[in-house]
Amino acid sequence: MSDPLTDPIPTDPIKTDALIIGAGPCGLFAVFELGLLDIKAHVVDVLPKVGGQCAELYPEKPIYDIPAVPRITGQGLVDALMEQIAPFGPAFTLGEMVETVERIGDPLFRCTTDRGTVFEAKVVVIAAGGGSFQPKRPPIKGIEAFEDSAVFYAVRKMEAFRDKRLMIVGGGDSALDWVVALHPIAHRITLVHRRDEFRAAPATVDKMRALVADRKMDLIIGQVMDLAGEGGALEAALVKTADGRMIEVLCEAMLPFFGLTMKLGPVATWGVELKDGLVAVDTEKFETSQPGLFAIGDINTYPGKLKLILSGFHEGALMAQAAARYVFPDKRVVFQYTTSSTSLQKKLGVS
Repeated sequence: MSDPLTDPIPTDPIKTDALIIGAGPCGLFAVFELGLLDIKAHVVDVLPKVGGQCAELYPEKPIYDIPAVPRITGQGLVDALMEQIAPFGPAFTLGEMVETVERIGDPLFRCTTDRGTVFEAKVVVIAAGGGSFQPKRPPIKGIEAFEDSAVFYAVRKMEAFRDKRLMIVGGGDSALDWVVALHPIAHRITLVHRRDEFRAAPATVDKMRALVADRKMDLIIGQVMDLAGEGGALEAALVKTADGRMIEVLCEAMLPFFGLTMKLGPVATWGVELKDGLVAVDTEKFETSQPGLFAIGDINTYPGKLKLILSGFHEGALMAQAAARYVFPDKRVVFQYTTSSTSLQKKLGVS
């Protein structure tokens, strides 16, 4: 994988069969489906590591709806996908955002990143989740001074909060899930929400309320107004309670969960048809309005769309079959099963 901080920018275009924009689960599985058809893939992602939202936002949070896998963490899913695609030797360019996609042949695309890296690919697969996700910054005075040192918008390592006085702000699934998960690790957790109603799963809310009833954590109905501390070290938060009182709550770290803002980013300038801020595709090939340019995962839209990882996997499988016709126009694409095809098993190194 490339290191965006130390690797020199290639002076010549990097040529590949398929350029996959986005290294989340759908982009990684696309490598597998394309590889079965002898299509070489290069993956580009703006994040400095593979995994997309799974690795960036909830690496240690369980996922329960991956077929035949009752429970797996976001990072565990990414690790399993990386193992699955290893036989195909995909290339990765990380820490770079694809800014332009232009057609220079039929089929042939030239794609350029914000660091000037140029790719030439016969097909392009947009698998960039919902685009560029940014956590919403809460309206708390002076919060910028504590970001990345004491205020975090995602949990990368649970151990970072061990023995800390932790304040979690929010009332949705993310806030309540991390209250329950971090309770055994943190010294003390204070949950702050503007009302005594929560949008999280009822079972998780019940667990949180049981912890409060047992006096194992604190729940404050109110809003965080200001933060106290120096040099990026958080000492306390000033909270306005529902009855109008101002109280100071000691805390050394804060996790505010106010949702995410999605920005489609450069994709909007690539000449593809958009609908409601997403990329419109068909449901036969998951191809955009531009021939040879596909979109899979949360960034696409079509009638009946479900934003599930398993749906993205399905889209990647059909996309690959269609992409093969561009990459190998004179080759007959024969559908095969990995359970019975010795040629596929040889590619996977299991025969």
